[in-house]
Amino acid sequence: MTDLHVRDVDPEVVAALKAMAARQGRSMSQVHRELLERALRPDKRSLAAHLLTIPEVGCDEDFERVDEPPRDVFD
Repeated sequence: MTDLHVRDVDPEVVAALKAMAARQGRSMSQVHRELLERALRPDKRSLAAHLLTIPEVGCDEDFERVDEPPRDVFD
């Protein structure tokens, strides 16, 4: 892995990072890496995981297919 050094970080941001790491019982480096990964990498969840986040609304009958003759949409 490559090292990343960030200069001139606001002391309040550093303090917040330290506090977050302490609350989670992890190092500042671990928390920093996770924050960077979340911000810069695309969501790695599977399609199934995304679909499971869709709320359950309506009844099956609401989505029933209605067999009708095709319409001419250009008239």
